[in-house]
Amino acid sequence: MDLAAMLADLRELVTCESPSDDRAAVARSAEVLAGVGRRLLGAEPERIVLDGRTHLRWRFGDGPPRVLVLGHHDTVWPVGSLASHPYEIVGEILRGPGCFDMKAGLVQALHAVAALPDRDGVSVLVTGDEELGSPTSRELIEKEATGCAAALVLEGAADGGALKTERKGVSLYRVRVTGRAAHAGLEPFRGINSTIELAHQVLAVQALDDPALGTTVVPTRMTAGTTTNTVPATGEFAIDVRARTVAEQERVDAALLALTPVLPGARITIEGGPNRPPLEAAASQVLFARALAIDGKLSQAAVGGASDGNFTAGVGTPTLDGLGAVGGGAHAPGEHVVVAEIPRRAALVAALIREVTGR
Repeated sequence: MDLAAMLADLRELVTCESPSDDRAAVARSAEVLAGVGRRLLGAEPERIVLDGRTHLRWRFGDGPPRVLVLGHHDTVWPVGSLASHPYEIVGEILRGPGCFDMKAGLVQALHAVAALPDRDGVSVLVTGDEELGSPTSRELIEKEATGCAAALVLEGAADGGALKTERKGVSLYRVRVTGRAAHAGLEPFRGINSTIELAHQVLAVQALDDPALGTTVVPTRMTAGTTTNTVPATGEFAIDVRARTVAEQERVDAALLALTPVLPGARITIEGGPNRPPLEAAASQVLFARALAIDGKLSQAAVGGASDGNFTAGVGTPTLDGLGAVGGGAHAPGEHVVVAEIPRRAALVAALIREVTGR
């Protein structure tokens, strides 16, 4: 792998800012990425625009794909971030908005596929809305992954370069409470206090945690009421659920949907549900064993954050995540990539594709 060429491509991608919520910026980034891919792969990508969000796909061969190489080109960094967090290399560390999450991974993916003498059966899919939860690309990802022998996800590695063999599933909910307003000083007894009902529900929700199984059920943002002297008639709070297994995700979902009011006359509604299924260890172990046979120094990690690898595992496709950059600081000022690992990880991905396709 040519490190100098990879760094030139990475500079081009990082310096084209692509915040997820800016459709025009994501479209510009897609064109830059398409140019890099065109030069490396000798092929024009398919541009898939869904709700104004631009995704790119390269498919090689006439049959269905055998290996899906998956990534995203959107970031959490707003346009203008380069002014305070410029692209730079100091010693062995590369910095810049989105370098670790996950533009270095994209460069590694494209160079890995370009190094293959036979690309038949390989699909490269790069989406433009992952940081938003993949609202337009989920179906695209699931369809592309279905039937593949492997999905290789180029998200950044875990600490120390570990591959991600488990990711918790994510469920998101909103609990809304309806009570009855009344004057807080004159006749509070005529009201139904949504804040008190919310307190009961928050405690009930928190009790669904199971630390032994790694399940977290976290009440987050909460609002209620209108003025300080009015019994609040309405209120709501959000819930973030993370679970390592589908069974746990389903247990919590059933419990949340069964919540009932405590105060007489109060009403509650629950919206939401599972957003991403878990990437369970069973989905990764065969691929991790193959990676370990290629590089015996590799390690594995279970992480709480989700990625599009959750979707590929959810349709039954063997999935290995964290194959992208070695570094850290995703979404934060300290975001960085270890330069020397860039070509090594690309070589690992190329070797894995050859293993899976039997070439």
